[in-house]
This record gives sequence, C-alpha cells and structure tokens, in this order.
Amino acid sequence: MAIDYDAPRPREEEAPDTTPLTGLIAAAPAPPEETDEAELAEQYELPGADLSGEELTVAVVPRQRDEFVCARCFLVHHHSQLAYHDACQPVCGECAS
Repeated sequence: MAIDYDAPRPREEEAPDTTPLTGLIAAAPAPPEETDEAELAEQYELPGADLSGEELTVAVVPRQRDEFVCARCFLVHHHSQLAYHDACQPVCGECAS
C-alpha cells in the first residue's frame, strides 16, 4: 500500500484517542519479588574457587615393569607407546611426532 507523504495531517480533533489504558495496566503481571543478590551468589560454586580448606587424597602407584618415563615430556607411558631411544633415553610416540 502506497503512502502519500504530501497529504495533510489529521487535526487534533480527528486524531485517535490517546487516553491511558488503565485496563491493560491492571492486567499486567506483577513484577517478580526482589531477592538479595548476595544470597543468590552464595548458591553458586565458581570455577577456580579457593580450595585451600579442602583436603585432597591421591593414591600413588609406583612405575610398573612395562612402563617408562619419556625423556621429553616426563610422563609415564606404557611400553607400547615407546617410539625410540634418544641417547639411551626413551621417547614416547607423542613427543616423537
């Protein structure tokens, strides 16, 4: 539909009614009740939180006969991951590639 921008504008008497819509305001939903942000923040566990009060226990298993320590990354690997020996030091497949 084309709009004629040169047409005269309607007068104030002809303008649509702009009285407040009290019926719509009364039917509007009630605003949510306010909650304390500090209470909400206490409920969440943030990553990287201070764990100095926590006690961690780890079972340490000694290196087995079929394992080796890589000379480059210093990780313990199974002998199936041995790529080669560099100056009599074992190197894993990940470090060799």
